[in-house]
Amino acid sequence: MTRSLGERLGAVDETLLAPIARGYRRVLGGRRRPHSLTVAACLVAAAVLAVAVWQADRAAPAGDMSVGQVVKVGVEPNGSIPEYAASSRAELDKLAAEGAPEAYALVTLTEYLPPDRLTPILSGVAVSAVYVRVPLAGVQTEIVRIPVTKVPVDVLTGMGRLVDRKNREAAEYAAKMSQGPADRTPGGSPQRLPGADLIAVYESGQRVAAAERDAYARHCACAYAAVVRATPAALESLSRRPDVRVVDVAPEIRRLDRAVFWPPLPEQRTIATPPGDTQG
Repeated sequence: MTRSLGERLGAVDETLLAPIARGYRRVLGGRRRPHSLTVAACLVAAAVLAVAVWQADRAAPAGDMSVGQVVKVGVEPNGSIPEYAASSRAELDKLAAEGAPEAYALVTLTEYLPPDRLTPILSGVAVSAVYVRVPLAGVQTEIVRIPVTKVPVDVLTGMGRLVDRKNREAAEYAAKMSQGPADRTPGGSPQRLPGADLIAVYESGQRVAAAERDAYARHCACAYAAVVRATPAALESLSRRPDVRVVDVAPEIRRLDRAVFWPPLPEQRTIATPPGDTQG
């Protein structure tokens, strides 16, 4: 496997600078002034490293310019949702009028929907992911991104995996709560048992994980956003379908693994803030 420039330079740093630094610390640790030859050796090593960096930079092929650049799409925390919706609408109309080529877009919905309701909404566009969350009142449940190519089949498959994971989480919380007084660490010393506050956290965690498990098992109305790819003209048509809230087109995205999506939740109307967790 070809290593990146950063990896090659990291190897140079590990094999060259680290031993030099250790030797220099040993000299200073002995409370002696470094000998002129030691200083000279350090300077020569630094020069060698500089040349290696320069040569590696020149020899490195022109790679993907998107590496290291992250595109953020959606509403950042504490951002204005009405302003976001208006700017997204204006950008989509502009690109559609220009006849711009295909691009990725973040589609957010007006409400949480079950998987089968996504089919008519997302027809005619390529779907890359669907965002789901179990909307429990007053509880900050997990936001999950499900990779998708076929709707609703892949969404249902993703929910099945979530059922298994949430079931394990609930079992783990239950095991933590059931620790007995004889529990000991591997070394044999008594293990400090969780206090009342921690027990309450475990109970809450078990309750939420079990509720999420049960919701996904019945294919809940939990989907609220999707990442799609289509022409701006097709995206503009999609934006006028029932249940669609905002279509945020992002032609600057070249790689999905270099993009971060922040879809607003259906219950958020003014400011994008995390769902409150009022459960004790």
